[in-house]
Order: sequence, then C-alpha cells, then structure tokens
Amino acid sequence: MISPQLYWVMTGDDFSLDINNPDEPKILCVGNNPDRQNIYSAALGLYNSRIIKLINKKGKLKSSVIIDELPTIYFRGLDNLIATARSNKVAVCFGFQDYSQLTRDYGVKESKVIQNTVGNIFSAQVVGVTAKNLSERFGKVLQKRQSLTINRNDKSTSISTQLDSLIPASKVSTLTQGVFVGDVSDNFDERIEQKIFHSEIVLDNEKVAAETKAYKKIPVILPFVDENGQDNMKVEIEANYKQIKRDIVLIIESELERIKNDPDLQHLVQEG
Repeated sequence: MISPQLYWVMTGDDFSLDINNPDEPKILCVGNNPDRQNIYSAALGLYNSRIIKLINKKGKLKSSVIIDELPTIYFRGLDNLIATARSNKVAVCFGFQDYSQLTRDYGVKESKVIQNTVGNIFSAQVVGVTAKNLSERFGKVLQKRQSLTINRNDKSTSISTQLDSLIPASKVSTLTQGVFVGDVSDNFDERIEQKIFHSEIVLDNEKVAAETKAYKKIPVILPFVDENGQDNMKVEIEANYKQIKRDIVLIIESELERIKNDPDLQHLVQEG
C-alpha cells in the first residue's frame, strides 16, 4: 500500500462516489493490476464497500455495478447488495471463472449465499462441482424413454417415464465457444415463459472488428507537462506522497496535544 502512485489516485476531491446521484450522475471504471493484485485489491475493496453504501438507497437513478473477475477483490457486503439492490434500481452483474474461486476467496458460507441469491445466471463451459451445481439449479424434467428387447422368439418394446436433468452436468462441461446455458428471472408485469435456456450467441465478427478499430484513445485529463515541455509526473506524485506523510504527522501531533489538554483523556497518554 505504500505507493506514491496509489496515494495520488486515492487523494483529491475530483468527484464523489455517489455515482447514481440524480444531480451528478457518473460512470466510474477501475481496474486491477495482475502484478500487484493483493495490494490493489485492498484499495478497490475499500472503494467498493463505500460505493454500495452510497448507491443502494431510495430516490437515486437506475444504476449498475459490473465487476469482472470478482474473486480478485474482496467485496464486503456483497450478499446484502444482491439481496436489496433490486428494490433500489441497482442492477448487479458479476463475472468469474468457477464457483471454486468464489469459495476459495470468500469462504464457504458467503460463497453459498452469493450463488443462491442471484436471480440470473449465464454460464459457458465449466466442469466438476460447478457443472453439477448448475445442472441441479436448472432442475429436472419428465422424459419419456423407450427400450427395445429382441430375443430369438420375440421382440418387445417398453416405454417408461423418468425424471432426468434438464441440462445434464456432462452437457455443461462440454459446451463449445459461444454456447451458453442459464436461468433468468422475470417480473410481475413481464413474464418469461422460457426461463431456462441453452443457446448460442452469434456474433457479427466484421461489425465487432469495425467497432474495435473505431475506438478512441482515452483523453489526457490532467497533463503533467509544464510550459517548457518537461514531464513532471514523478516529481508531482512524489511531492503529493510526502505532503500526505506530513499531514499525517500533523494530525497525530494535534490529537496528542488535544488529549493531553483534556483532563478526562490525559491519562491515555504516557510520557516516555
């Protein structure tokens, strides 16, 4: 956490985190660094915890929280957000590779709550326990089976019905690229007859390539180049880092002085 760059990003008052504020709506995009995943995940977790407290309220704009590779950060209060966000017009979308990742990083209890609370699931190929859990979630259907028995003297046909998995785990574990299985939820005024699906998403590769080619670079918001053309980014970031250190020292000194001058609290300070 002791990084001048991280100190720079987490200081200042450029904007508030109430992203669905009707007066000042915002789009906030943050990313992790694979080389410093354990370091940055703590900072991202802090932001996320604060954001969900601010946006999960009545009277706000419709908003969405989209997090890819969820297990790479710890999201405190995630189960409560899923359970209550819908009533406050907050859509929640999480992406991860496998249930086992979620169990490893969030623990068995919280992972189970997350898995069982979400209303919509879109899954590509997964194997093992995850495929089995998804198959059980999709339920079973009464299927007709026909068997033919042939012997030397006779031939017989028997027809029976049996409850079988609607989408077997073996089918989930052998899905090809672009094919998904899933389950969706509906509303009182928007009924969905076919909630469980097994289908292929057909992409127009030419349009995707054209759209990707038309992407524009992110504009420079705050340049560090002075009027002489010299890049002062390292100097300014280091100066900000040192200023924060000095501010911390001043806060500690002022608090110690306040405690020493308070008869009710001065016993907490031991003179060395």
